[in-house]
Amino acid sequence: MRREAERTWPIVIALWLIGMLTGVGGISFAAGTPPADALDAASCSTLLRAAVANEVAAAKDDTTKHMFRSRKQTAQGSQTRLYAETQQAMVGTTVAYNDKPLTPEQKKDEENRLMEMANNPDLLRHKHSQEQENAERTVRIVKALPEAFLYDYDGEEEGSAGLGQLGVRLVRLKFRPNPAYQPPSRVEQVLAGMKGVVVIDPVARRIAKIDGALFKEVGFGWGILGHLDKGGHFLVQQCDAGHDSWEVSRMSLEFTGKILLFKSLSLKSDEVFDNFQRVPADTTFAQGVQLVKAEEAKLAQNRTAGTVETESRSH
Repeated sequence: MRREAERTWPIVIALWLIGMLTGVGGISFAAGTPPADALDAASCSTLLRAAVANEVAAAKDDTTKHMFRSRKQTAQGSQTRLYAETQQAMVGTTVAYNDKPLTPEQKKDEENRLMEMANNPDLLRHKHSQEQENAERTVRIVKALPEAFLYDYDGEEEGSAGLGQLGVRLVRLKFRPNPAYQPPSRVEQVLAGMKGVVVIDPVARRIAKIDGALFKEVGFGWGILGHLDKGGHFLVQQCDAGHDSWEVSRMSLEFTGKILLFKSLSLKSDEVFDNFQRVPADTTFAQGVQLVKAEEAKLAQNRTAGTVETESRSH
């Protein structure tokens, strides 16, 4: 998974499907766009498999990296963060809470945390290892999609900012569990209780959106570690970020359940990713830290300029 996150392992099990959209780059298929008004089951399957092949290839492609911004809204408020993808690990730093800049003390804490990470090879290796494990589980989920679900044509919708490619007619496919599918491990178990809609860009052969829900309770770890309640919902959108690469643009999660059968789980958030900027493929973690610090300074300068302009107009 390319997004930096601190989550307990059981929660991550439920979210691997979300992470499958993460990745950059991609492969363009030579075949033309299928006739969206006449997609039968075989055509739906062919389109889905082509998109999955591209998502798997993109997840393994480490040649295109971005710096970007996120704003995450939860019941506790909002958090704005800057990220930079690097050779060693993802750089991530908070720049605002509830749309207000950090206090000097909060800013100093963020800087110290990043510098400690940049100067500690063991911490960097551990972080990189965690991200690699996440990515491997993500690829396993992606590869399971064609077999785990049955798909039916469900119309079209137009690509827009943050969703696929602007102006492209996207194909909607309804999905439901395939009763013949047997999850090979607990990583794929969550798929057995999901249904919803997947939206595919038929030109780029990429997944633009997945809107899914749990229609039944789903256990993970064969019920020993816990379960997710019926009614859980997720929405993931992906868009063309330029330079022949795609990135996650929105991630909305709402799950409840239990961990280890005793500890309650409640997760509800809506996160938007934007302002994607290409960074060199060989960027180091230390260089990534400098990139996000420079971007943070630029945002602060823009806020100051905006405040002065507003005050000038009021006078």
